[in-house]
Amino acid sequence: MLRMLEPLRHSMFRRLTIGRVTTFLGNSVAPIALAFAVLDLTHSVIALGLVVGARSIANVLLLLMGGVLADRLPRSVILQGASLAAAVSQAMTAAAVLMGFANIPLLVVLSVINGAVSAVSLPAASALTPQTVPKALLRQANAVVRMGINTAMITGASMGGMVAALAGPGWAIGGTAVVFLIASFFYARVDAPEIDEDAPTRPWADIRSGWREFTARAWVWTVVAALMVINAVMTGGIFVLGPSIADSTIGRLAWGFVLGAQTVGALIGGIVATRWQPRRALLFGTALIGVQAVPLLFLAHAPAVVPLLVVMFVGGMAIEQFGIAWDVSLQENVAPDRLARVYSYDAVGSFIAIPVGEMAAGPLAKAFGVSATLTGGAVLVVVAVAAAAFAPSVRSLVRHPDVQKPVERARS
Repeated sequence: MLRMLEPLRHSMFRRLTIGRVTTFLGNSVAPIALAFAVLDLTHSVIALGLVVGARSIANVLLLLMGGVLADRLPRSVILQGASLAAAVSQAMTAAAVLMGFANIPLLVVLSVINGAVSAVSLPAASALTPQTVPKALLRQANAVVRMGINTAMITGASMGGMVAALAGPGWAIGGTAVVFLIASFFYARVDAPEIDEDAPTRPWADIRSGWREFTARAWVWTVVAALMVINAVMTGGIFVLGPSIADSTIGRLAWGFVLGAQTVGALIGGIVATRWQPRRALLFGTALIGVQAVPLLFLAHAPAVVPLLVVMFVGGMAIEQFGIAWDVSLQENVAPDRLARVYSYDAVGSFIAIPVGEMAAGPLAKAFGVSATLTGGAVLVVVAVAAAAFAPSVRSLVRHPDVQKPVERARS
Protein backbone atom coordinates (compact mmCIF):
# COMPACT_ATOMS: atom_id res chain seq x y z
CA MET A 1 0.00 0.00 0.00
CA LEU A 2 2.83 2.39 0.87
CA ARG A 3 4.49 1.63 -2.48
CA MET A 4 1.25 2.42 -4.28
CA LEU A 5 1.04 5.85 -2.63
CA GLU A 6 4.73 6.64 -3.06
CA PRO A 7 4.12 9.22 -5.84
CA LEU A 8 2.07 11.35 -3.44
CA ARG A 9 5.25 12.08 -1.45
CA HIS A 10 6.26 14.35 -4.34
CA SER A 11 4.68 17.73 -3.79
CA MET A 12 4.37 18.64 -7.50
CA PHE A 13 2.58 15.39 -8.28
CA ARG A 14 0.38 15.74 -5.21
CA ARG A 15 -0.78 19.22 -6.25
CA LEU A 16 -1.33 18.12 -9.85
CA THR A 17 -3.38 15.14 -8.69
CA ILE A 18 -5.57 17.25 -6.41
CA GLY A 19 -6.13 19.69 -9.27
CA ARG A 20 -7.06 16.93 -11.74
CA VAL A 21 -9.34 15.10 -9.31
CA THR A 22 -11.07 18.37 -8.39
CA THR A 23 -11.50 19.22 -12.07
CA PHE A 24 -13.12 15.86 -12.79
CA LEU A 25 -15.38 16.34 -9.79
CA GLY A 26 -16.60 19.63 -11.27
CA ASN A 27 -16.92 18.12 -14.74
CA SER A 28 -19.04 15.29 -13.32
CA VAL A 29 -21.43 17.57 -11.46
CA ALA A 30 -21.77 20.21 -14.20
CA PRO A 31 -23.47 18.26 -17.03
CA ILE A 32 -26.05 16.70 -14.70
CA ALA A 33 -26.93 20.05 -13.15
CA LEU A 34 -27.01 21.72 -16.59
CA ALA A 35 -29.31 19.01 -17.96
CA PHE A 36 -31.85 19.65 -15.20
CA ALA A 37 -31.55 23.41 -15.73
CA VAL A 38 -32.27 23.10 -19.47
CA LEU A 39 -35.17 20.72 -18.87
CA ASP A 40 -36.66 23.07 -16.26
CA LEU A 41 -36.31 25.94 -18.71
CA THR A 42 -37.60 24.30 -21.89
CA HIS A 43 -38.96 20.81 -21.07
CA SER A 44 -37.31 19.84 -24.35
CA VAL A 45 -34.89 16.98 -24.95
CA ILE A 46 -33.98 18.57 -28.29
CA ALA A 47 -32.89 21.77 -26.55
CA LEU A 48 -30.88 19.72 -24.08
CA GLY A 49 -29.15 17.91 -26.95
CA LEU A 50 -28.31 21.24 -28.57
CA VAL A 51 -26.67 22.62 -25.41
CA VAL A 52 -24.74 19.44 -24.64
CA GLY A 53 -23.78 18.90 -28.27
CA ALA A 54 -22.34 22.42 -28.55
CA ARG A 55 -19.88 21.58 -25.78
CA SER A 56 -18.83 18.32 -27.46
CA ILE A 57 -18.29 19.96 -30.84
CA ALA A 58 -16.14 22.73 -29.36
CA ASN A 59 -14.18 20.13 -27.44
CA VAL A 60 -13.36 18.02 -30.49
CA LEU A 61 -12.53 21.00 -32.72
CA LEU A 62 -10.03 22.49 -30.25
CA LEU A 63 -8.37 19.36 -28.86
CA LEU A 64 -5.55 19.41 -31.40
CA MET A 65 -4.81 23.06 -30.67
CA GLY A 66 -4.85 22.19 -26.97
CA GLY A 67 -2.12 19.64 -27.62
CA VAL A 68 -0.02 22.21 -29.48
CA LEU A 69 -0.33 24.76 -26.67
CA ALA A 70 0.53 22.16 -24.03
CA ASP A 71 3.74 21.28 -25.90
CA ARG A 72 4.77 24.92 -26.28
CA LEU A 73 3.59 26.74 -23.14
CA PRO A 74 3.98 25.96 -19.42
CA ARG A 75 1.42 23.23 -18.80
CA SER A 76 0.63 24.28 -15.24
CA VAL A 77 -0.18 27.81 -16.49
CA ILE A 78 -2.51 26.37 -19.15
CA LEU A 79 -4.30 24.29 -16.51
CA GLN A 80 -4.62 27.24 -14.15
CA GLY A 81 -6.02 29.48 -16.89
CA ALA A 82 -8.44 26.82 -18.13
CA SER A 83 -9.76 26.24 -14.60
CA LEU A 84 -10.27 29.97 -14.07
CA ALA A 85 -12.12 30.24 -17.38
CA ALA A 86 -14.29 27.24 -16.42
CA ALA A 87 -15.04 28.84 -13.05
CA VAL A 88 -16.12 32.11 -14.71
CA SER A 89 -18.33 30.39 -17.29
CA GLN A 90 -19.96 28.20 -14.64
CA ALA A 91 -20.57 31.23 -12.42
CA MET A 92 -22.22 33.04 -15.35
CA THR A 93 -24.38 30.00 -16.10
CA ALA A 94 -25.43 29.74 -12.45
CA ALA A 95 -26.27 33.45 -12.32
CA ALA A 96 -28.36 33.17 -15.49
CA VAL A 97 -30.32 30.22 -14.09
CA LEU A 98 -30.79 31.61 -10.58
CA MET A 99 -31.70 35.13 -11.71
CA GLY A 100 -34.09 33.97 -14.40
CA PHE A 101 -32.45 35.35 -17.55
CA ALA A 102 -31.16 32.01 -18.91
CA ASN A 103 -32.05 31.14 -22.49
CA ILE A 104 -30.87 28.51 -24.93
CA PRO A 105 -28.54 30.76 -27.04
CA LEU A 106 -26.79 31.96 -23.88
CA LEU A 107 -26.43 28.43 -22.52
CA VAL A 108 -25.06 27.24 -25.87
CA VAL A 109 -22.40 29.97 -25.83
CA LEU A 110 -21.39 29.13 -22.26
CA SER A 111 -21.28 25.41 -23.13
CA VAL A 112 -18.97 26.18 -26.05
CA ILE A 113 -16.65 28.04 -23.66
CA ASN A 114 -16.63 25.07 -21.30
CA GLY A 115 -15.87 22.68 -24.17
CA ALA A 116 -13.05 24.92 -25.35
CA VAL A 117 -11.32 25.16 -21.96
CA SER A 118 -11.70 21.41 -21.46
CA ALA A 119 -10.00 20.81 -24.82
CA VAL A 120 -7.11 23.04 -23.79
CA SER A 121 -6.64 21.42 -20.39
CA LEU A 122 -6.96 17.70 -21.20
CA PRO A 123 -3.69 17.17 -23.15
CA ALA A 124 -1.75 19.41 -20.71
CA ALA A 125 -2.94 17.47 -17.66
CA SER A 126 -2.13 14.06 -19.17
CA ALA A 127 1.30 15.13 -20.41
CA LEU A 128 2.31 16.84 -17.15
CA THR A 129 2.36 13.70 -14.98
CA PRO A 130 5.82 12.44 -16.06
CA GLN A 131 7.27 15.87 -15.22
CA THR A 132 6.24 15.55 -11.58
CA VAL A 133 7.58 12.10 -10.54
CA PRO A 134 10.69 10.01 -11.20
CA LYS A 135 10.45 7.51 -14.07
CA ALA A 136 10.48 4.62 -11.62
CA LEU A 137 7.12 5.79 -10.24
CA LEU A 138 5.29 6.47 -13.51
CA ARG A 139 3.14 3.34 -13.29
CA GLN A 140 2.07 4.04 -9.70
CA ALA A 141 1.54 7.74 -10.46
CA ASN A 142 -0.81 7.05 -13.36
CA ALA A 143 -2.72 4.50 -11.28
CA VAL A 144 -3.13 6.95 -8.37
CA VAL A 145 -4.41 9.67 -10.73
CA ARG A 146 -6.88 7.34 -12.43
CA MET A 147 -8.18 6.02 -9.10
CA GLY A 148 -8.71 9.59 -7.93
CA ILE A 149 -10.48 10.50 -11.15
CA ASN A 150 -12.76 7.46 -10.95
CA THR A 151 -13.65 8.34 -7.36
CA ALA A 152 -14.38 11.93 -8.39
CA MET A 153 -16.64 10.76 -11.22
CA ILE A 154 -18.64 8.51 -8.88
CA THR A 155 -18.94 11.24 -6.25
CA GLY A 156 -19.68 13.97 -8.77
CA ALA A 157 -22.47 12.09 -10.50
CA SER A 158 -24.17 11.48 -7.13
CA MET A 159 -23.61 15.05 -5.92
CA GLY A 160 -24.89 16.56 -9.15
CA GLY A 161 -28.25 14.84 -8.94
CA MET A 162 -28.55 15.32 -5.18
CA VAL A 163 -27.76 19.05 -5.07
CA ALA A 164 -29.87 19.76 -8.16
CA ALA A 165 -32.81 17.96 -6.54
CA LEU A 166 -32.48 19.52 -3.09
CA ALA A 167 -31.24 23.05 -3.83
CA GLY A 168 -31.92 23.47 -7.53
CA PRO A 169 -29.70 23.14 -10.63
CA GLY A 170 -28.56 26.77 -10.44
CA TRP A 171 -26.94 26.25 -7.05
CA ALA A 172 -25.36 22.99 -8.22
CA ILE A 173 -23.82 24.80 -11.20
CA GLY A 174 -22.63 27.58 -8.88
CA GLY A 175 -20.93 24.98 -6.72
CA THR A 176 -18.90 23.79 -9.70
CA ALA A 177 -17.55 27.32 -10.15
CA VAL A 178 -16.08 27.08 -6.65
CA VAL A 179 -14.70 23.62 -7.42
CA PHE A 180 -12.89 24.91 -10.53
CA LEU A 181 -11.43 27.79 -8.49
CA ILE A 182 -9.99 25.24 -6.05
CA ALA A 183 -8.49 23.30 -8.95
CA SER A 184 -6.91 26.50 -10.29
CA PHE A 185 -5.31 27.16 -6.88
CA PHE A 186 -3.56 23.79 -6.88
CA TYR A 187 -2.53 24.00 -10.55
CA ALA A 188 -0.89 27.36 -9.82
CA ARG A 189 1.38 25.62 -7.30
CA VAL A 190 2.68 23.02 -9.79
CA ASP A 191 6.12 24.36 -10.67
CA ALA A 192 7.12 21.81 -13.30
CA PRO A 193 10.15 22.37 -15.57
CA GLU A 194 9.56 23.98 -18.96
CA ILE A 195 9.39 21.68 -21.97
CA ASP A 196 10.78 23.89 -24.74
CA GLU A 197 10.16 27.49 -23.83
CA ASP A 198 12.26 28.89 -26.73
CA ALA A 199 10.52 26.91 -29.47
CA PRO A 200 8.31 29.06 -31.75
CA THR A 201 4.60 28.28 -31.74
CA ARG A 202 3.35 27.64 -35.29
CA PRO A 203 -0.13 26.17 -34.82
CA TRP A 204 -0.71 24.44 -38.15
CA ALA A 205 2.88 23.26 -38.48
CA ASP A 206 2.76 21.96 -34.91
CA ILE A 207 -0.51 20.14 -35.57
CA ARG A 208 1.06 18.49 -38.63
CA SER A 209 4.16 17.52 -36.67
CA GLY A 210 1.89 16.09 -33.98
CA TRP A 211 0.20 13.96 -36.66
CA ARG A 212 3.59 12.72 -37.84
CA GLU A 213 4.50 11.84 -34.26
CA PHE A 214 1.15 10.08 -33.80
CA THR A 215 1.51 8.00 -36.99
CA ALA A 216 5.25 7.32 -36.59
CA ARG A 217 4.57 4.57 -34.03
CA ALA A 218 2.36 1.84 -35.42
CA TRP A 219 1.32 0.67 -31.95
CA VAL A 220 -0.15 4.11 -31.17
CA TRP A 221 -2.46 4.49 -34.17
CA THR A 222 -3.30 0.77 -34.20
CA VAL A 223 -4.62 0.87 -30.64
CA VAL A 224 -6.44 4.18 -31.17
CA ALA A 225 -8.13 2.81 -34.31
CA ALA A 226 -9.29 -0.25 -32.36
CA LEU A 227 -10.55 1.93 -29.51
CA MET A 228 -12.58 4.06 -31.91
CA VAL A 229 -14.57 0.95 -32.81
CA ILE A 230 -14.80 -0.26 -29.21
CA ASN A 231 -15.84 3.16 -27.83
CA ALA A 232 -18.57 3.53 -30.45
CA VAL A 233 -19.92 0.03 -29.74
CA MET A 234 -19.78 0.30 -25.95
CA THR A 235 -21.28 3.79 -25.83
CA GLY A 236 -24.20 2.78 -28.01
CA GLY A 237 -24.70 -0.58 -26.33
CA ILE A 238 -24.32 0.37 -22.66
CA PHE A 239 -25.51 3.99 -22.53
CA VAL A 240 -28.20 4.03 -25.24
CA LEU A 241 -29.62 0.51 -25.48
CA GLY A 242 -28.75 -0.44 -21.89
CA PRO A 243 -31.24 1.90 -20.15
CA SER A 244 -34.02 0.77 -22.48
CA ILE A 245 -33.35 -2.88 -21.66
CA ALA A 246 -33.11 -2.08 -17.95
CA ASP A 247 -36.54 -0.38 -18.03
CA SER A 248 -38.15 -3.59 -19.24
CA THR A 249 -36.12 -6.04 -17.15
CA ILE A 250 -34.07 -5.21 -14.04
CA GLY A 251 -35.29 -1.64 -13.42
CA ARG A 252 -33.57 1.74 -13.25
CA LEU A 253 -32.28 1.42 -9.70
CA ALA A 254 -30.58 -1.89 -10.43
CA TRP A 255 -29.14 -0.42 -13.65
CA GLY A 256 -27.54 2.34 -11.60
CA PHE A 257 -25.85 -0.28 -9.44
CA VAL A 258 -24.70 -2.15 -12.55
CA LEU A 259 -23.01 0.98 -13.93
CA GLY A 260 -21.51 1.68 -10.51
CA ALA A 261 -20.02 -1.83 -10.43
CA GLN A 262 -17.90 -0.95 -13.45
CA THR A 263 -16.42 2.07 -11.69
CA VAL A 264 -15.75 0.06 -8.53
CA GLY A 265 -13.99 -2.51 -10.71
CA ALA A 266 -11.87 0.27 -12.19
CA LEU A 267 -10.82 1.37 -8.70
CA ILE A 268 -9.75 -2.17 -7.80
CA GLY A 269 -8.02 -2.52 -11.16
CA GLY A 270 -6.03 0.62 -10.42
CA ILE A 271 -4.83 -0.83 -7.12
CA VAL A 272 -3.78 -4.05 -8.86
CA ALA A 273 -1.91 -2.11 -11.55
CA THR A 274 0.14 -0.18 -8.99
CA ARG A 275 1.52 -3.45 -7.66
CA TRP A 276 1.95 -5.44 -10.85
CA GLN A 277 2.00 -5.13 -14.60
CA PRO A 278 3.60 -7.59 -17.02
CA ARG A 279 6.58 -6.74 -19.18
CA ARG A 280 4.33 -6.52 -22.26
CA ALA A 281 1.80 -4.39 -20.41
CA LEU A 282 0.24 -2.80 -23.50
CA LEU A 283 -0.41 -6.17 -25.13
CA PHE A 284 -1.84 -7.51 -21.88
CA GLY A 285 -4.09 -4.47 -21.37
CA THR A 286 -5.26 -4.43 -24.99
CA ALA A 287 -6.19 -8.11 -24.89
CA LEU A 288 -8.15 -7.58 -21.67
CA ILE A 289 -10.41 -5.04 -23.39
CA GLY A 290 -11.99 -8.02 -25.12
CA VAL A 291 -13.80 -8.63 -21.84
CA GLN A 292 -16.03 -5.68 -22.80
CA ALA A 293 -17.87 -7.95 -25.22
CA VAL A 294 -19.31 -10.00 -22.34
CA PRO A 295 -21.66 -7.33 -20.84
CA LEU A 296 -23.09 -6.74 -24.32
CA LEU A 297 -23.91 -10.44 -24.66
CA PHE A 298 -25.54 -10.57 -21.23
CA LEU A 299 -27.63 -7.49 -22.03
CA ALA A 300 -28.68 -9.09 -25.31
CA HIS A 301 -29.58 -12.56 -24.05
CA ALA A 302 -29.68 -12.72 -20.21
CA PRO A 303 -30.21 -9.30 -18.59
CA ALA A 304 -30.15 -10.33 -14.90
CA VAL A 305 -28.80 -8.19 -12.06
CA VAL A 306 -26.16 -10.47 -10.51
CA PRO A 307 -24.45 -11.56 -13.76
CA LEU A 308 -24.42 -7.98 -15.01
CA LEU A 309 -22.89 -6.75 -11.75
CA VAL A 310 -20.12 -9.34 -12.06
CA VAL A 311 -19.28 -8.79 -15.72
CA MET A 312 -19.36 -5.00 -15.39
CA PHE A 313 -17.06 -5.17 -12.35
CA VAL A 314 -14.60 -7.35 -14.26
CA GLY A 315 -14.92 -5.05 -17.27
CA GLY A 316 -14.00 -2.07 -15.10
CA MET A 317 -10.87 -3.84 -13.89
CA ALA A 318 -9.91 -4.65 -17.48
CA ILE A 319 -10.41 -1.06 -18.65
CA GLU A 320 -8.15 0.25 -15.90
CA GLN A 321 -5.39 -2.27 -16.67
CA PHE A 322 -5.40 -1.06 -20.24
CA GLY A 323 -5.68 2.63 -19.31
CA ILE A 324 -2.63 2.60 -17.05
CA ALA A 325 -0.59 0.52 -19.52
CA TRP A 326 -1.54 2.98 -22.28
CA ASP A 327 -0.56 6.08 -20.30
CA VAL A 328 2.77 4.59 -19.22
CA SER A 329 3.54 3.39 -22.77
CA LEU A 330 2.99 6.87 -24.19
CA GLN A 331 4.92 8.62 -21.42
CA GLU A 332 7.89 6.26 -21.74
CA ASN A 333 8.15 6.28 -25.54
CA VAL A 334 7.06 9.74 -26.75
CA ALA A 335 9.34 12.75 -26.31
CA PRO A 336 8.09 15.13 -23.58
CA ASP A 337 7.87 18.09 -25.96
CA ARG A 338 5.51 16.14 -28.26
CA LEU A 339 3.56 14.09 -25.75
CA ALA A 340 0.59 16.45 -25.38
CA ARG A 341 -0.01 16.49 -29.13
CA VAL A 342 -0.07 12.69 -29.26
CA TYR A 343 -2.52 12.69 -26.36
CA SER A 344 -4.69 15.19 -28.23
CA TYR A 345 -4.92 12.94 -31.33
CA ASP A 346 -5.74 10.02 -29.04
CA ALA A 347 -8.53 12.06 -27.42
CA VAL A 348 -9.93 13.19 -30.78
CA GLY A 349 -10.19 9.56 -31.88
CA SER A 350 -12.01 8.63 -28.69
CA PHE A 351 -14.40 11.59 -28.64
CA ILE A 352 -15.38 11.33 -32.31
CA ALA A 353 -16.38 7.70 -31.80
CA ILE A 354 -18.75 8.42 -28.90
CA PRO A 355 -21.45 10.43 -30.76
CA VAL A 356 -21.22 7.96 -33.66
CA GLY A 357 -22.11 5.12 -31.31
CA GLU A 358 -24.84 7.14 -29.63
CA MET A 359 -26.50 8.08 -32.91
CA ALA A 360 -26.13 4.69 -34.62
CA ALA A 361 -27.37 2.41 -31.81
CA GLY A 362 -31.05 3.34 -32.05
CA PRO A 363 -31.47 3.03 -35.85
CA LEU A 364 -29.50 -0.25 -35.90
CA ALA A 365 -31.61 -1.70 -33.08
CA LYS A 366 -34.77 -0.68 -34.91
CA ALA A 367 -33.58 -2.26 -38.16
CA PHE A 368 -32.08 -5.49 -36.82
CA GLY A 369 -33.44 -5.85 -33.29
CA VAL A 370 -31.83 -5.03 -29.96
CA SER A 371 -30.38 -8.49 -29.31
CA ALA A 372 -28.86 -8.78 -32.79
CA THR A 373 -27.38 -5.28 -32.55
CA LEU A 374 -25.74 -5.98 -29.18
CA THR A 375 -24.45 -9.37 -30.35
CA GLY A 376 -23.01 -7.79 -33.48
CA GLY A 377 -21.40 -5.13 -31.30
CA ALA A 378 -19.78 -7.82 -29.13
CA VAL A 379 -18.34 -9.44 -32.26
CA LEU A 380 -16.96 -6.08 -33.41
CA VAL A 381 -15.28 -5.57 -30.02
CA VAL A 382 -13.57 -8.96 -30.23
CA VAL A 383 -12.45 -8.37 -33.83
CA ALA A 384 -11.06 -4.90 -33.00
CA VAL A 385 -9.19 -6.22 -29.96
CA ALA A 386 -7.77 -9.15 -31.91
CA ALA A 387 -6.61 -6.89 -34.74
CA ALA A 388 -4.76 -4.64 -32.28
CA ALA A 389 -3.35 -7.46 -30.12
CA PHE A 390 -1.95 -9.35 -33.10
CA ALA A 391 -0.28 -6.26 -34.56
CA PRO A 392 3.51 -6.82 -34.36
CA SER A 393 4.15 -3.32 -32.99
CA VAL A 394 1.76 -3.90 -30.06
CA ARG A 395 3.06 -7.39 -29.32
CA SER A 396 6.70 -6.28 -29.32
CA LEU A 397 6.37 -3.17 -27.12
CA VAL A 398 7.85 -3.79 -23.67
CA ARG A 399 7.62 -1.73 -20.53
CA HIS A 400 10.79 0.06 -19.45
CA PRO A 401 12.27 -1.51 -16.33
CA ASP A 402 11.67 0.44 -13.13
CA VAL A 403 14.74 2.34 -12.03
CA GLN A 404 15.78 0.86 -8.73
CA LYS A 405 17.01 3.94 -6.96
CA PRO A 406 16.06 5.38 -3.60
CA VAL A 407 13.50 8.16 -3.98
CA GLU A 408 14.12 11.31 -2.00
CA ARG A 409 11.24 12.76 -0.07
CA ALA A 410 10.04 15.84 -1.90
CA ARG A 411 9.74 19.10 -0.09
CA SER A 412 6.18 20.13 0.68
